[in-house]
Amino acid sequence: MSLLLGATIETLYMVFVSAFFALSIGLPLGIILFITEKGTLYKILSTIVNIGRSFPFAILLIALIPFTRWIIGTSLGTTASIVPLAIAAAPFIARLVESALQGVSTSLIEAATVMGSTKSQIICKVLLPEALPTLILNYTTAIVSLVGYTAMAGLVGGGGLGSVAIQYGYQRFDGVIMFWTVVLLIIIVQLIQWAGNSWANALLKKRGLK
Repeated sequence: MSLLLGATIETLYMVFVSAFFALSIGLPLGIILFITEKGTLYKILSTIVNIGRSFPFAILLIALIPFTRWIIGTSLGTTASIVPLAIAAAPFIARLVESALQGVSTSLIEAATVMGSTKSQIICKVLLPEALPTLILNYTTAIVSLVGYTAMAGLVGGGGLGSVAIQYGYQRFDGVIMFWTVVLLIIIVQLIQWAGNSWANALLKKRGLK
């Protein structure tokens, strides 16, 4: 039981820390993609984002081992896994942010422009607040994907429930361990999805939209 508890804590640590860093990269990148649409900078950044999203996580995990070792000092363990997890999620989040901002009514943007708002004011006071419920739902989707990525990170010594499932469940033919790791991963995903949906719905109700 203590083994599963420790692995669950490691999984949550990897998921939420990597989600924080992925958002720190993906949010500003998504905003830049939105405001530079059809420009040269957009084409460059869009290509970089597409390349980042095209890598299967298993390949990216291995390809980033030298980079991870350079930053963390090792390529093994839960902390080391945060590097490829964040890099894998950042382009995905950038696209989700861009998509959410595109859903904001152009009339609101035009009204803010007519009133003399600067670009930064439009972003901070119009775009992000209006798109917030969608951003939350999209970010929740990204976090849920990270849960699956952490399980894959266990293949290369990343720790967490994925590592326990492989080392103690699969390699030792322990069906009970395999069962409980799957159950715990499902519970984590359900709780994350419930929290994200509840937050987004609360914002929509506050606006009288639901």
